[in-house]
Amino acid sequence: MLHFDDPGLRENPYPAYRMLREWAPLWRAPPVGPLLLPTGESEAGPPWLLSPHAEVGAVLRDSRFGHDNIGQLDADALAEPVYQWLTRTMLFLDPPAHTRLRGLVVRAFTARRVEALRDRIAAIVDALIDTVIDRGEMDLVADFAHKLPVIVICDMLGVPEADRHYFLHETIVRGRVLDPVPLTRQEFDEANASVAELDAYFAKLFTYRREHPGDDLTTALLAAREADDRLSDEEVLSNIGLLFAAGHETTSNLIGNGMLALHRHPAELARLRADLSLVPNAVEELLRYDSPVQLTGRRALEDVDILGQTIRQGEEVILLLGGANHDPAAYAGDPDTLDVARPGVRAISFGGGIHHCLGAQLARIEGAIAFRRLLERLPALRLAEPDRVEWKPTITLRGPKTLRAVW
Repeated sequence: MLHFDDPGLRENPYPAYRMLREWAPLWRAPPVGPLLLPTGESEAGPPWLLSPHAEVGAVLRDSRFGHDNIGQLDADALAEPVYQWLTRTMLFLDPPAHTRLRGLVVRAFTARRVEALRDRIAAIVDALIDTVIDRGEMDLVADFAHKLPVIVICDMLGVPEADRHYFLHETIVRGRVLDPVPLTRQEFDEANASVAELDAYFAKLFTYRREHPGDDLTTALLAAREADDRLSDEEVLSNIGLLFAAGHETTSNLIGNGMLALHRHPAELARLRADLSLVPNAVEELLRYDSPVQLTGRRALEDVDILGQTIRQGEEVILLLGGANHDPAAYAGDPDTLDVARPGVRAISFGGGIHHCLGAQLARIEGAIAFRRLLERLPALRLAEPDRVEWKPTITLRGPKTLRAVW
């Protein structure tokens, strides 16, 4: 049985994914056990788990599946502020509400706007390296991988420099709230407190930006209209919070997971150091090899047949993105090995369809610049204990809590 709350699964989920893919590519969790929706099984019963790359990709693009999993929660769960917050985000909305919100936010993530951030991202990366280079060591997560995407998203949201210290030293709305395992009362209290702090800060920022508009996403969302329909402050609050939480966590995990994978495969690290033109391809391979997002959920809006079985309307399907990324049917060679020059690699780590991650290209650019500059400026960098890693306590968003690096 697959236990999503098993620490061993967080340490290395890929053998379990391989077992499922080979023996039960579409598997329904038993009605009693540790594998649950956020507050237990819905009325539709336990969720299905899907792991082959082709079928996972098809479901992500299939309009017969929705993302409104929150709507399946019971009244007690919906009374929790963190879930009330999530119900107003694009992540858990289906069309037409999703279409309306995403259409307004996507303007900040056009290819042109994201490409224009390259110089700024490079400057941030160099500044972060400057602060640690003379020390000869750093926590690669806390001192670098966490701070880079936080500063970038603060820039995009127009968060004043004086206010950034809070975001730079705290993880906002942790990924545990997205896990298919119930939160403890303590975890609910912590998540609710984080949401309250986030909302309180951005409410103040809204007031400031209404009086001092700028060329930033917060100002744009506050002024946004679509068919004369102005966004409510609650909608803006929740979706800015989502962009902040998702925007920094995925990139931070990409850098942490990627540097760990490279140091566990020294021949591939040496290969990349010797040919930095491989960096863009390496980023895609690192996304595939150890995905920062391991799974996502969908709900059947009608009966759908998959792999000879029928997913009934209302039933949940957990898509194992991490497992799909290791499917030998989709990737040449052995997908359980790291190959920074793997041909034709394109990870499924950022989802697909209408819920494809808005910041996917931004995360790829941040990762590429970060890996290149770390390799160029800290050529002697090595991880102190690459085989002893404490992972964040979540299976949905995968990344190390800390990585001590020395040079």
